[in-house]
Amino acid sequence: MTADKIALVVGATGIVGGNICERLIADGGTVYGLARRPERAPAGVYPLAADLNDREGVARVIASAGPITHLFQAAWTPAESEEDACEINARQFRNVLDGLRVAGPTLQHVVLITGVKHYLGPFKDFGRYLPDTPFLENTPRLPIPNFYYAQEDVLFEAARRDGFTWSVHRPNAVVGFAVGALMNQGLTLACYAAICRETGRPFVFTGIAKQYEMLTEISDARLVARQAAWASTSPAAANLAFNTGNGDVFRWKRIWKVIADHFGVEVAPYAGEQRSLAAMMADAGPVWRAMAEKYDLAEPDLSRLATWWHTDADFGREVECISDMGRARKAGFLDYQSSTDTFLDLFHRLERERIIPRFAD
Repeated sequence: MTADKIALVVGATGIVGGNICERLIADGGTVYGLARRPERAPAGVYPLAADLNDREGVARVIASAGPITHLFQAAWTPAESEEDACEINARQFRNVLDGLRVAGPTLQHVVLITGVKHYLGPFKDFGRYLPDTPFLENTPRLPIPNFYYAQEDVLFEAARRDGFTWSVHRPNAVVGFAVGALMNQGLTLACYAAICRETGRPFVFTGIAKQYEMLTEISDARLVARQAAWASTSPAAANLAFNTGNGDVFRWKRIWKVIADHFGVEVAPYAGEQRSLAAMMADAGPVWRAMAEKYDLAEPDLSRLATWWHTDADFGREVECISDMGRARKAGFLDYQSSTDTFLDLFHRLERERIIPRFAD
């Protein structure tokens, strides 16, 4: 993104939003970050604090930023039911788009970050529908509520009305640097391995046998950010949805040893059945607090780091989850990311930032 482009990243403190901010700043763009607590956004971001439910407040802070040329929507809000999630997330996205419209006709492109639940449905519906893999972007929507669909419909309506181009990006399980994100598999596994190293607990794979054996993929948050930045200014990406996988596949039975080796723990024998990581780590809060004091860690509250429930959901998925990357490649986005490096790069950064301990060899 060039210096004449001015970006607004909604969800600037999240795992994807934060990495988008870092990418755009590295590319020389001006970046405003909107979040409830935008002071946690990456360095170089101009912070905008707002509650996305506050229509007038959102419009007011957007107007204070001046002309915005590119919007990156990377925020979402959970709800008790998917119907509620549809209403909440559609309304919040509409508040942002309407705020930009009031601020002036400068918006050129909108990037919407969703995910592969576009093909699988919400967590409670995993396994109910079995779409063919690899997932293709033109796969029909499932006949069930999905807040990704609701967000897309808001986007399409606003684009027709206001004349900007758009792109939708559907990453798989996102792995990357963030603290306090709603879903963070990489950091969760790092905390699990570090606790096992510190306490001598067995580092056992906790998912179902299918997950242990099947081919799977992840999405490096840095690659998601690169694709989003590319699409925001590439004519070939206009008005298209893109899958956003790393471009390689792996089996957990192999990558589990990669993680274990980094933390200096042994891979415990796999029992062949799922165990609840949330239940296993239910008593880990005080353990982590003691580790934070011992190793001078930046965050002593384990609940702000590990999302056990989300990893349990990922590891309990029986559906093969691999995306086709052909559309992005044909349009000119050729980036590839080693998934092994995704994990190891994350662990090294978490150590540098004092989020997890750097254990002596």
